[in-house]
Amino acid sequence: MELLESVISYTFRDRALLVESLTHGSLGYENQRTQPDNQRLEFLGDAVIQLILSEMLYLQYPEADEGLLTKVRAQLVSTKALAQIARKIQLGGYLLMGRGEETSGGRERDSTLADALESLAGAIYLDGGMIAAQEVARKLFQQQLAELGSAPAEQNPKGQLQEILQAISPQSPSYRILDESGPDHAKSFVAQVAWNGMELGRGLGRSKKEAEVEAARTALESSLFRERLAAMMPDTKATKNPVKVCE
Repeated sequence: MELLESVISYTFRDRALLVESLTHGSLGYENQRTQPDNQRLEFLGDAVIQLILSEMLYLQYPEADEGLLTKVRAQLVSTKALAQIARKIQLGGYLLMGRGEETSGGRERDSTLADALESLAGAIYLDGGMIAAQEVARKLFQQQLAELGSAPAEQNPKGQLQEILQAISPQSPSYRILDESGPDHAKSFVAQVAWNGMELGRGLGRSKKEAEVEAARTALESSLFRERLAAMMPDTKATKNPVKVCE
């Protein structure tokens, strides 16, 4: 755990908080004994990250309106985005979890990694206060914030996907929730987007809307989707305004 502290540039005064933030609920369930897990810290860390990023975006983009700032923040704190950061610092390798959860791929599951990152943020906040949490967050989200550039772009994967598909057929893509799991305060949803009988993508989110957005984003980024679309489209070289599949 000292290596993790080195990676995030923060040393805990209360080591029990660090251990709790890394303890998955499956460990106590499998051992059949009551022990602290990271769900409460996840709840706190979610709010801490939201507040820190809200302030950072507010200061970084003084001309952006509330609607755009909200969308950009949602992108930064999506399950997929948080899981990417967690993988970058190899957070999954430090998690304490039951064997069943581990053998089923728990250490690499997006939802588990995102929850763990939030739990870690909550633990840092309790251990060192808001200033410490801000410093760690700036380090962890540095690349994502830099990639936004001088002005965050309006992102609407569902609208972009619909626009592309309706250039071929008037039929709109359809979305369906395939799975719902987790406690009431930390639900996880899996959505599917389909069109003309074909599944285009699946997405994971903490709300049905977020899961649908991620499903659309997955479709847009899929090479298989591009290949299928190219096969169905007319010869775009001969058209005056060819359709862009993906930037």
